[in-house]
Amino acid sequence: MSDDHRLSRGAVLAGAALLAPVTALAQPVSAAPAPAIRSENYTANKGSVKLAIYRKRLGAARAGERKRPVLVLAHGSSVSAQPTYDLAVPGAGEYSVMDVFARLGYDVWALDFENYGRSSRTDATSDISGGSDDLKATVDLIARETGATAYHFFGESSGALRVALFASRYPERTNRIVLSAYTYTGAGSPTLATRAKDLEFYKTHKLRPRTQAMIDSIFTRDKTGTSDPRVPVAIGKAELPYGDQVPTGSYYDMVANLPIVEPAKLTGPVLMLRGQYDGIATMEDLVAFYQKLPNGNTAFAVLPGMAHSVVWGKNRQLFWHAMHGFLNQPSYGA
Repeated sequence: MSDDHRLSRGAVLAGAALLAPVTALAQPVSAAPAPAIRSENYTANKGSVKLAIYRKRLGAARAGERKRPVLVLAHGSSVSAQPTYDLAVPGAGEYSVMDVFARLGYDVWALDFENYGRSSRTDATSDISGGSDDLKATVDLIARETGATAYHFFGESSGALRVALFASRYPERTNRIVLSAYTYTGAGSPTLATRAKDLEFYKTHKLRPRTQAMIDSIFTRDKTGTSDPRVPVAIGKAELPYGDQVPTGSYYDMVANLPIVEPAKLTGPVLMLRGQYDGIATMEDLVAFYQKLPNGNTAFAVLPGMAHSVVWGKNRQLFWHAMHGFLNQPSYGA
């Protein structure tokens, strides 16, 4: 491995220093009225399983317009697509990743994995491999709708594992991927050490409890004060109508089956994001993964004042800025 691909503390700090305040990302650039965000819902079929798919973009496509880059968002283990990526938190500012990136010119898609949200309920445990299959069914639909053949992806926590596995299986259908709250081997993770105490339950049960208290714990287990207390309340109101249980598959995989993806199999550009206080993986574990990525176009940023979820954190504008900058890189020579 060449020295210029190693991750030093200086490299991490330099990456973080690039993340200047970018509140304007959520705002129109000019004083002219901005086009309305267009919202559409679809259904993708994975055999007999029906997957709920959500799409947002800025206005309708115009003749002769350059194709908008497609961005696919993959949710985590406990909350489905819309409460994760299209959340409204009254009085607390912008939380919809879909709206922010639609305004930035992306064609934004998100999906409910099998047994989540509005997707089919089956006997499957919805493990990481099954989530990769869900992404395949989703991009097959996107290809038919847009003509695009390769896509950007963002995934957080187990969503990042699903994205990484998809990218390793279908590199030709992957442009750039952004992995947040990723887990490589799980070594030293306090969050996974706690989950491991319930390994037998995950092994023998297809569903686990997902109550308001469990949603609240996402925001308190690492570092309190990194998120607005109104956020878990809004998530609960949006998510709990789907039920108070979710599949065990991704929890089981993250305790019993790591590593899911070997970094050498991710041949395209990769951005890794970590909240400063995230307990799902240690810096050492993530750096070990990062250093083995084969593509020279990789980046790693630690987002200050953030915990497990950079999507829902108080400093989420830093996440928007980091991801947009990476996905929107200018072309470069070899």
